[in-house]
Amino acid sequence: MISAERLNKQLQTIKKFSAPGRGINRLAFTDSDWQCRRYLITQMKEAGLSVRTDAFGNVIGRLAGQRNDLPAVMTGSHGDSVPEGGNYDGIVGVLSAIEAIRSMQEDGFRPIHPIEVVLFMCEESSRFSAATLGSRAMRGRLPAADLLRLHDAAGKTLHQVLKDRGLDPEHIASARYEKPLKAFLEVHIEQGRVLEHNRCQIGIVTGIAAPYRLRCRLHGRADHSGATPMNLRQDGLCAAAKIILAVEQIAAQCTPPVVGTVGVINVSPGVMNVIPGEVQIGIDVRSTAKDARDQAVENICAEIRRISSQRGIPVNIERISREDPAVMDPGLVRLLTRTAKQLGFSHRCLPSGAGHDSMHWADYTPTGMIFLPCRDGISHNPAEYADIRDITAACTVLSRALRELASGDTQPPC
Repeated sequence: MISAERLNKQLQTIKKFSAPGRGINRLAFTDSDWQCRRYLITQMKEAGLSVRTDAFGNVIGRLAGQRNDLPAVMTGSHGDSVPEGGNYDGIVGVLSAIEAIRSMQEDGFRPIHPIEVVLFMCEESSRFSAATLGSRAMRGRLPAADLLRLHDAAGKTLHQVLKDRGLDPEHIASARYEKPLKAFLEVHIEQGRVLEHNRCQIGIVTGIAAPYRLRCRLHGRADHSGATPMNLRQDGLCAAAKIILAVEQIAAQCTPPVVGTVGVINVSPGVMNVIPGEVQIGIDVRSTAKDARDQAVENICAEIRRISSQRGIPVNIERISREDPAVMDPGLVRLLTRTAKQLGFSHRCLPSGAGHDSMHWADYTPTGMIFLPCRDGISHNPAEYADIRDITAACTVLSRALRELASGDTQPPC
């Protein structure tokens, strides 16, 4: 049986693994992230899992099956957070996976297929401006060149960060997961208001929107704010303001729906009496419809070039990442829907607007996601909160689905 008390106790313990500040501050590969990682490794071992780590630091716990030659069923999520984030994003999925295994052990359930629980490293884009890096490494989609290209705000490359943690960036290709899998499941808070609004405990995800991220650098001219006439200015921030509004307008006009966000803006020199010269903005464009999203990005880039040319400001546009939207496996959607119904949990199917580790596994193995509501739809925020009853319900659905998937036949049930 799933233990709400145990889950709640572990959540309270993990809350302590945070750098000082509001909310949870557990950026990837920082000391707080590493403390959380060590704790979760301990929990995996106590649940009876054998544990290994790969060159990127991903943690894979394995419960042996009666037939270890059969494909494993995989489940898991991430442990890092955004700055000033919450204690439920990602962590709920890892703890639910471990708790599902504990309940199997306590119930005397012996799976025929092996089951693997994964703690993915660096899911959030907060430190290196690129998301789901641990999953990308496991799928062979993180080139060695990216380890040198990606860097944090202090200028430290991902390659150096990995080395500092005693990992093996020189052999990042060895992190690629090449064994067959029967299925992959992930539990996650919804990060939206659909479930709460509809009073549903369980969400069954049908598809995951994927981000296309750009870094735009505007090379304006920093001049004296009082001595430079308006017609002689090359104000990088004014150009950026036009671009920010263009991102909003272009995304709002798209069909199928696309969302566009400028969530980062850095201005230099950043003083009151100097016209902004160098300006950098980060652009995030998402949709479950790849063609619509890519067309929106193309239109945004064209508008950036038009605005910068009109204002006489050189511009550089860099693609940070481009992920493909993922469709969840219809058979797993049916399995999770049936399971939630059998357990008596209110539920509905819905797409995910946020990206998740699951999106990288959908073209490798049948993949499914279980959502649970978070209060007021708030996430990536100190106010992020999920009720332990909803966490327990999602974990119960996961446990039941894992047991069915790990039993008997070699195909996911329809």
